[in-house]
Amino acid sequence: MLTVCKHPLISVKLSILRDERTKSKEFRESLDEIASLMTYEVFKDVEAIESEETIHTPTGVTLPKVKLSHKIILAPILRAGIGMVDGVRNMIPTCRIGHIGMYRNEETLEPVEYYFKLPVVENPLVVVVDPMLATGGSAIAAISAIKKRGYKNIRLMCLVGAPEGVKAVNEAYPDVPIFLAALDEKLNEKGYILPGLGDAGDRIFGTK
Repeated sequence: MLTVCKHPLISVKLSILRDERTKSKEFRESLDEIASLMTYEVFKDVEAIESEETIHTPTGVTLPKVKLSHKIILAPILRAGIGMVDGVRNMIPTCRIGHIGMYRNEETLEPVEYYFKLPVVENPLVVVVDPMLATGGSAIAAISAIKKRGYKNIRLMCLVGAPEGVKAVNEAYPDVPIFLAALDEKLNEKGYILPGLGDAGDRIFGTK
């Protein structure tokens, strides 16, 4: 259930994100571009169907308007997940946006939900977005929260992942496909992805 989105343009932009010299503005722009490129893989099996609405071409031909078979909901995990939203929305302007807030309990080190808001639409495909898939704890908690609210069709879209996080999500939710721009080597003793790209939230928002 893991797909690594391989493309020369993704590789080039990912190397910009990994560079410690990259400033927040360029980091955000490159992240937007990678998220846009990843949509081709994440949504490639979503059907395009003809609707009852019609369009008229400049040559006077009438055709049915084409739309996606599912309503798309993006569910960024706060705060870093917000950094991937615009890249997807550039390709799917009609997608709805929800938010999932998580923090780590300092004693148990487990993620705790503090905010949850997703749109209620018919036949939704919910895509959880978060730049980093490290231990998998936040992703598993977010997916659990979504399933508890009755959503069933769920995907996980991350920028960089570690094998440990991929394994944890696959074991917890084998029905949830995972999409990465890169599968990195491992986690270090502090739980950071190697080679990784540092703290994505800090680099997106310039808080480091």
